[in-house]
Amino acid sequence: MHESNQHSIYVVVTSTGTNIARAIRAVTRTPYSHASVTDDPSLHQLYSFCRNYRLVPLPATFNTELIGEGVFGQFPNIPCEIYEITLSEENYRQFQLIIDHFRNCRKEFSYSLIGLLRVKMQIEKELSTKFVCSQFVAYVLDRCGVTLPKPPSIASPDDLRYIPEAKLIYRGELNRYYSEKNAAMRPITSAV
Repeated sequence: MHESNQHSIYVVVTSTGTNIARAIRAVTRTPYSHASVTDDPSLHQLYSFCRNYRLVPLPATFNTELIGEGVFGQFPNIPCEIYEITLSEENYRQFQLIIDHFRNCRKEFSYSLIGLLRVKMQIEKELSTKFVCSQFVAYVLDRCGVTLPKPPSIASPDDLRYIPEAKLIYRGELNRYYSEKNAAMRPITSAV
């Protein structure tokens, strides 16, 4: 239980079977190719920079991801790790403001193909309107006062696994976590 002035957010790193995801894992030699963030422990909505349409990688921008839909709906087995980070009331309000800004100004943002190279080559650059998924998650965390292992512009999904303040709460299959978490939260109804 958290004190009433503390809130949790969750970093979710995943690995799907898309060609892009397989290429990223091959180049980086790390288990995960995508990162998302949410304040919902049931993972009803995840926030990230990713493809707008399930079948094509571009265009891509800030999106709300839903488990069982889009790319997450294409694969029955999606390895993942979920990390919980506790924020103060003030930093949690900042998280909400940042997500609202990205949601409300979505057309101002785009996916950064060059950002993929910058992350791989560890070339820092100020982030403004173009992000890859892990840069976005790191950017949000940084603005919420979370200590990061690397600057947001060079953070990979793998780097997000080593945030000092993050607690691993789940390692396994994403769809299973989602089903079990949401089954536990459904109200029990009795048959008449």
